[in-house]
Amino acid sequence: MLLRMSTLFLRTLREDPADAEVPSHRLMVRGGFVRRAAPGIYTWLPLGKIVLENVAAVVREEMARIGGQEVLLPALLPREYYEASNRWTEYGDSLFRLVDRKGADYLLGPTHEELFTLLVKGEYSSYKDFPVILYQIQEKFRDEARPRAGVLRGREFHMKDSYSFDIDDEGLDRSYALHREAYIRIFDRLGLKYAIVSAMSGSMGGSASEEFLAETPTGEDTFVRSTGSDYAANVEAVRTPAPPALPIDGLPAAQVHHTPDTPTIATLVDHLNGAGLGRTFTAADTLKNVLVKTRAPGADDWEILGVGLPGDREVDLKRLEAVLHPAEVALLDEADFAAHPYLVKGYVGPNALLGNKHRYLVDPRVVEGTRWVTGADTPDHHVVDLVCGRDFTPDGTIEAAEVREGDPSPDGTGTLYAARGIEIGHIFQLGRKFADAFELDALGPDGKPRRITMGSYGIGVSRVVAAIVEQSHDDKGIVWPRAVAPADVHVVGTGKGEQIEVALRIAEELRDRGVRVIVDDRKGVSPGVKFTDAELLGVPTGLIVGKGLAQGVVELRDRATGERSEIPLDSAVDRVAGIVRADRG
Repeated sequence: MLLRMSTLFLRTLREDPADAEVPSHRLMVRGGFVRRAAPGIYTWLPLGKIVLENVAAVVREEMARIGGQEVLLPALLPREYYEASNRWTEYGDSLFRLVDRKGADYLLGPTHEELFTLLVKGEYSSYKDFPVILYQIQEKFRDEARPRAGVLRGREFHMKDSYSFDIDDEGLDRSYALHREAYIRIFDRLGLKYAIVSAMSGSMGGSASEEFLAETPTGEDTFVRSTGSDYAANVEAVRTPAPPALPIDGLPAAQVHHTPDTPTIATLVDHLNGAGLGRTFTAADTLKNVLVKTRAPGADDWEILGVGLPGDREVDLKRLEAVLHPAEVALLDEADFAAHPYLVKGYVGPNALLGNKHRYLVDPRVVEGTRWVTGADTPDHHVVDLVCGRDFTPDGTIEAAEVREGDPSPDGTGTLYAARGIEIGHIFQLGRKFADAFELDALGPDGKPRRITMGSYGIGVSRVVAAIVEQSHDDKGIVWPRAVAPADVHVVGTGKGEQIEVALRIAEELRDRGVRVIVDDRKGVSPGVKFTDAELLGVPTGLIVGKGLAQGVVELRDRATGERSEIPLDSAVDRVAGIVRADRG
């Protein structure tokens, strides 16, 4: 491959785009890899398309290695398939829905479990046909409420989704392990630093679920690790270790106290510590009751839910929404309080909720025998020593409290510390959710039908490109790993006439040796502009044909390390081809 910058469809920019929030967005636009077409929708220009296809090539090689077979399904899908799996409703507003001229409902596919299930159902019917792994690399569509960060959170994106079909659960375990190992090889080959974390399954359903997160401070996902083990999880998937229950006998009786002007935890604690109650109170001694309303997909009415948690914790709405998915969740507003006067804002306790048949769920730390200061369901009043299991009995527990650094690790070893990452892959053991929806069966060895079990495995190919840039850039531009770079070598002819002619000749010789080359053969462009563009584009190896040509030397540059050295012109092609060959292994 040989790309000449004099004819390449490329315009680099000197200024950052006004809406750029993260380095990948800024540098991919400035470098002419992508251009914004609409909010969350991007055009991939020639250099960007090359990088995108390079990532896809690595994915295809590793999928082939585990026996995956590539297909291509339609992006435009009929409603009936998603109605059968209930995801037409569960996906809510994130689906792009449309109606054809005959009034039939369609959607643009966000993922393809339904269609893959039907594809296998139509082709296979015997246990001898299984296992099978099918995959595609295709555009997906999700109506993001707030598209941002360039291609990291778009409304249209390039994705590899694969699906395993097995005759039994042991087969699913093997298919899941194959994909997990393939993903490790893919992300290792792409040069990414990543973590594998436990995750929530969400609308996908199923049991085991893990995310691959590219570690970067700009990541939208927060995950935690243990200081004492290899435990790692998305915060939404962290399970709080519950302390043991405490004896109730001998605990003091609950007492209501007048606590004027204490609608917040901080004001309440200050009041209690000045009330002469014989002990010191902290926020952790209080029981905060957060009120939300939930609505099931397709339902018209909201239901009130009380969430009780220690007062030194805040509710993490992302965790709460993940647990309650696919229900819609919103905080109560003034109209809701007005419609339910027994819910006294700032002074709500468990008993007003439970006594009025509202569901009340508590943090796992709220166990039997623990005593709390909480709202007395009367303005300016709180109750002290309200004991769980004696004075109130919650309907269950819920993971909704924020996860903090220093919390005990759920595996019992060490404490948690936080990091941020970009989700680049997600693997699920779906089980039989979709096989049940479409009655995907195969005859077993005994001649009886067996329900097939499935796995689903995604890689955000376009997200991977951006994640690489997030991890591999400097103040001058992108620093591409060779496996995905738009070229192996960027040859720059800095002057006029002979320097550009020699640059072209070197580029052609490198191309003939199988090296992918960009050559800057532009005339009338200053050396400074050419060097700036080369650094911005981030090709791993640079070769500068400049003033040293008169002495028979050219300059070799390493984009990652910044190292520079002069090498003889006569051996330049051999030297550069050797570097590329060594890097490729």
